[in-house]
Amino acid sequence: QVQLVESGGGLVQPGGDLRLSCVASGFSMDDYAIAWFRQAPGKEREGVSCVSRGIRSSVKGRFTGSRDDVENTVYLEIVNLKSEDTAVYYCARALMRVCGNSAGDPNAMEYWGEGTLVTVSS
Repeated sequence: QVQLVESGGGLVQPGGDLRLSCVASGFSMDDYAIAWFRQAPGKEREGVSCVSRGIRSSVKGRFTGSRDDVENTVYLEIVNLKSEDTAVYYCARALMRVCGNSAGDPNAMEYWGEGTLVTVSS
């Protein structure tokens, strides 16, 4: 049974940093790309990071995705948090094996975690 469980969200002050975790089970992380998405109130879900076999760390602006194969965990680090980063953050297992042009497409994901809420506020 495929499971993805996110954790690490919470209330953070602007300018702070945060690391989210996603523990994967029921499949091999070598066989699928795993992506991070976020969804702010009233907005569409958007991709922020993707890691897969051969891509152990991915940096996109203030977002860094990484994976720990021993712990079966994927991480998302966000630095210099801004109020517009307030959102529910989800990890998802992709249909494909490696990250590519569709890594930011929610329709390319097969399984989702429940999400973890990040609130950036002073």
